[in-house]
Amino acid sequence: MPRDDEAFGIAGDIIRADVAIKSTPRRRPLNDAVSTTDWLGRTRRDEDEITLGAIQRLAATLDQDPSVFRRGGDMPESWYAILFGPIARESTIGPDGHPETGDFLPPLHGTRRMFAGRRTKFVKPLVIGETVTRVSTVTRAEPKSGRTGPFTLVTVTHDISGPSGLALTEEQDLVYRAGVEAGTAASQREAAKSDDEPAWAKPIELDPVLVFRYCALTFNAHRIHYDLPYARDVEGYPALVMNGGLTALLLIEAARPHLPRPIAALAIRAMSPLFIGQRISCNGRLAGDAAALWASGPDGGLAYRVDVTLAGAAA
Repeated sequence: MPRDDEAFGIAGDIIRADVAIKSTPRRRPLNDAVSTTDWLGRTRRDEDEITLGAIQRLAATLDQDPSVFRRGGDMPESWYAILFGPIARESTIGPDGHPETGDFLPPLHGTRRMFAGRRTKFVKPLVIGETVTRVSTVTRAEPKSGRTGPFTLVTVTHDISGPSGLALTEEQDLVYRAGVEAGTAASQREAAKSDDEPAWAKPIELDPVLVFRYCALTFNAHRIHYDLPYARDVEGYPALVMNGGLTALLLIEAARPHLPRPIAALAIRAMSPLFIGQRISCNGRLAGDAAALWASGPDGGLAYRVDVTLAGAAA
């Protein structure tokens, strides 16, 4: 399980959304009678549109030609990450910029939210211009302890469908850690070096405009990505934090020219934080029906890993 890392959620450029939440009381504080396990099995249904404008803006953000995308064409499989942005009223946003927990997700107020990883299986393409639905279920919510102290691990399973049926299933892991004392540094370990020898490597500068455009597109208001005093003084980071979802997309798009077949599945792990202003390397290599992708920081440390399974691989 990764350590202190950037937050990432499935988010997107939303035209409309209908949400039906099968839950009971809102924002109940945890106490002896209420535990995170009470949220197991909770479901939520969201609706979104795959708008041409959103796809073209993401293409531009990734430095690709937006004009090649048209209504009725397939959306690149990993780009589903821009869908289903949190539609939360301003009055329900917490101090960190995320919607307050306690409704669909367990009430973990005053904690630091971090993206840990996700595993996705693709069934069929999503089509630009279509309306899609997502059914989300809390499948794990349990307290744990690691080298940097206690945390709560929450896993949410998302089933995303288009008009022709199920398109993909994703399991997403979120970690909630206790806040740090104001003005102190968050506990972090040194990133391990990768033993893999890359077949390709693409250097990328993590500039603030790139991260701002992606956060705006995905409606991600987590303050660690744009509010330096907050990131440094409240969450204990040394600089603004790179968006984890954007890191995954940069790795996949750097690898796409080298992949002989479409992507059938992804397994993503956040391992150590990257920071805006750093120059990173997006690395990868093929191994049969799979590809290993990883992002290394300025010191060569392993920050992010994406394991790709290609379509047509043996079960």
